[in-house]
Amino acid sequence: MPSSLIYLGVMLAVIVLWFVLLKRPVYEAVFISFLLLLTITGTWGNVWGYINDALSTSLLYSMVAFVSMSIILTKTKIIDACIAVILSVIGRLSGGAGYAAVVGSAFMGALSGSGPGNVMATGAITIPAMKRSGFPAELAANIESNASYMGNMIPPSSNIVAAMGALAAFTGEEVSQGQFWIILWGISLWFILQRILMVWGFCKYYKVAPMKKEDLPDLRTTLREGWRGLLLPVIILLPFILDAVFKEGFFTERLGAAGAKAFSSSVLLFVGGISAIYAVFAARDKKIVTPKNIAKMFADGVKTIAPAIGVCVFGYMIGSLFAELNVAQELGEIIAAWNFGKFGTVIAICLITCFMGMVVPGSSLVVIFGTTFITVLAGVGCNPVLVGAMLPCICGVMCGITPPLGLGMYAGMTLAESDFTKTFNNNLWWVAAQFILQVLILMGWLPILGL
Repeated sequence: MPSSLIYLGVMLAVIVLWFVLLKRPVYEAVFISFLLLLTITGTWGNVWGYINDALSTSLLYSMVAFVSMSIILTKTKIIDACIAVILSVIGRLSGGAGYAAVVGSAFMGALSGSGPGNVMATGAITIPAMKRSGFPAELAANIESNASYMGNMIPPSSNIVAAMGALAAFTGEEVSQGQFWIILWGISLWFILQRILMVWGFCKYYKVAPMKKEDLPDLRTTLREGWRGLLLPVIILLPFILDAVFKEGFFTERLGAAGAKAFSSSVLLFVGGISAIYAVFAARDKKIVTPKNIAKMFADGVKTIAPAIGVCVFGYMIGSLFAELNVAQELGEIIAAWNFGKFGTVIAICLITCFMGMVVPGSSLVVIFGTTFITVLAGVGCNPVLVGAMLPCICGVMCGITPPLGLGMYAGMTLAESDFTKTFNNNLWWVAAQFILQVLILMGWLPILGL
């Protein structure tokens, strides 16, 4: 058996045993996998090099910034008012609560980059509204969970930062952050449209009504209270749009090639901080954002930040080890030997990420296998930049909606108080639609903004 398959098998076996069966934190499983791989491969002498490679990744610090930003946005509740604005406008349509769940969760995901947290935050508002409008409980749960998990693929998710690292490792040079984010938004628009169309179809099937007037938030009140939050996407996206559009002309002429490159490289580092500062000033309740309370936010948020960053650090260590052992190259040669062609290889990779996502968190998949997936798909003719931008989707989103690891479905089911079997069966439609759209985009059959 090829050594690459042995190494991958060992890592997956440890993660399944430690994380799925023993219910221990996933960062522990990844770290134990790293230690075991060092022992099997006899590479303990290079361990400091792997650690140095992981900690030298600048994108790691961008992840910290955005995870920290999501804590502030959640605690200040600046997004809640935005969801109310969306609900007050779209809720008037037939099945409007379902459309509001999709749009609101995409909006929330674009700001927080969260999966289960997104379900719990927006679902607490949208799921009761959907049920009152005539949505079956299982459908309400799946609409919210599938919409919320788009947070893993809509900037500024930490999965996206990891995908940029995987693409940079493949190309051997820095990726234009502005262009990459524009492509990510172009991809996300297709998945938002797919979910809206599915909501429309289910609304027709179940004859869902608009929300009752007494359940609709007042538009004037919600605008007055939530307009500040509506500016957040502009603050987050504007630097990336400027970088993508004006890097070669405006910034290069004024800053020089080196300065324009430095600006592009630093965008991820300062946008999270600026957005967090804006959220602090825009918060309606100033008692929440006193220095003492902000310090407490981060103290309480350590339990959120540490595991996520731990998974990435240990994942980067394994990635460095795998790079030295040529695991990606060997795995790519194995898949290429199957002679599936472009379409067959795209199907195979999507199936691999789907099934691996049942037991391995999406962020771990992107960090550990991202470069491998890009190498394999680029080898059969896929656009490597498009593949890199799709990593958060085929890994991060799919792992969140596919049981048994599908935390989004369980979170939505809890809020909707829906039957497991009915929720699971309905969820299969959403997983199938997600899979088909992934294949269409990776094949290059749909136009993508920014490409």
